[in-house]
Amino acid sequence: MSRMRCLLLLMVPLAVCLALFSACAALPTLVPDMAHSRTPVALDDANGPLSTARSQAVIERLQTRDASSTFFDLHLAVEESIVGSPLTTGNRVELLQDGPSTYKAMLKAIADARDHINMESYIFDDDEIGQRFAAALIAKQQAGVQVNLIRDSVGTLGAETAFFTRLSEAGVQVVEFNPVNPLTAKAGWEVNQRDHRKLLIVDGRIAFLGGVNISSVYSGSSLRLGKQADPAADLPWRDTHLRLEGPVVGELQQLFIITWAKQKGPPLATDQYFPTVEARGSEVVRTIGSSPDDPYSLIYVTLISALRSAQREIWLTNAYFVPDPQLLATLKEAVARGVDVRLILPSSTDSWLVFHAGRAYYDELLQAGVRLYERHDALLHVKTAVIDGVWSTVGSTNLDWRSFLHNQEVNAVVLGNDFGDKMRAAFRADLAKSREITLPVWRERSLDVRVKELFARLWEYWL
Repeated sequence: MSRMRCLLLLMVPLAVCLALFSACAALPTLVPDMAHSRTPVALDDANGPLSTARSQAVIERLQTRDASSTFFDLHLAVEESIVGSPLTTGNRVELLQDGPSTYKAMLKAIADARDHINMESYIFDDDEIGQRFAAALIAKQQAGVQVNLIRDSVGTLGAETAFFTRLSEAGVQVVEFNPVNPLTAKAGWEVNQRDHRKLLIVDGRIAFLGGVNISSVYSGSSLRLGKQADPAADLPWRDTHLRLEGPVVGELQQLFIITWAKQKGPPLATDQYFPTVEARGSEVVRTIGSSPDDPYSLIYVTLISALRSAQREIWLTNAYFVPDPQLLATLKEAVARGVDVRLILPSSTDSWLVFHAGRAYYDELLQAGVRLYERHDALLHVKTAVIDGVWSTVGSTNLDWRSFLHNQEVNAVVLGNDFGDKMRAAFRADLAKSREITLPVWRERSLDVRVKELFARLWEYWL
């Protein structure tokens, strides 16, 4: 994300003019109820929508006999009431943590590809990791597997043009999302819109999504002790990704195709993009894509609805936290009704402005009873949430204005206790390596830090 922020800061005069004179510069008030359907949405499986009876049978299998079954019923009802992509059953979801394990799984899927590979990435660096992925993609293209790549123009600014030219010359179809140079844009030009998704789809059967970009900054694992040093570049990156199989992959395929078409990419041979799939597991999953072209962010609507429905706990982990008024109020209201609200945030960052803009809200949150923790020994890049142990989300979306207003993002929502237990375990593991921020200690911070917070908040809409 820091590359986009650096670009925007170079355009400060333009940003100031837009903020002062453009009617579009104000964050709209998003009302979650506007997305609710009056007709509940049935679960889908590999063959399409299930009957009411079969949907209920799936729900009963997922429930437990303890109090968490009530939480599951509640969050299932909330998800069913939100219009958008379907809730699908029969999925297998694997939780991946950090770069090494994620890259190993992704490269294996690429190596096993038989028909096509669709990839969408905010950052695709021309470094050791990027070269490994480029070589793998070229090898499959030369073996007769069609490879299609969407790269964000700002996110890939650090890579030489020759890096992507080599991919194109090998037959890989490469689309540059919203080019920095407006003269090369094929689908209109919006300086502030970026494709922040990290998405890989192989043969329409396996998909990966989450927060992990293609970059050597992920070469180390945060499970090992990081260096106690500055700058933040010395620290291993902590991130979370998902590997998915089952009917939900078709929804992600649709998102990729829509973006490809909007960016005027060459025609795609989609005959094999939606193969007949069998149930691969028992997870109920919804994938949610958002775009600045949409009337509002469905990811935001879904998150706010889930937060407002929380009964026991809200555990959030996020790399870039700059809450808008509605999100801030929702977290405080949850504490007021007795919900355990905890946020794990970074203690080091690659984005100075976002770091201090988010910290400017610590005092208000701590006063309300929200518990705040900062992860140490790693540079936190995670974007996850687990609510009541049954509603979980992993994706590319940060808890900031940019993600909800200006970026293309993608998240997966997984319902159920089994996956929720894995998410809670991951949260606890991060908690064990985090320091809690208390109100008395926070109020003793220096004047220098307070000034940085005030300055950063001036730019929160653009960060």
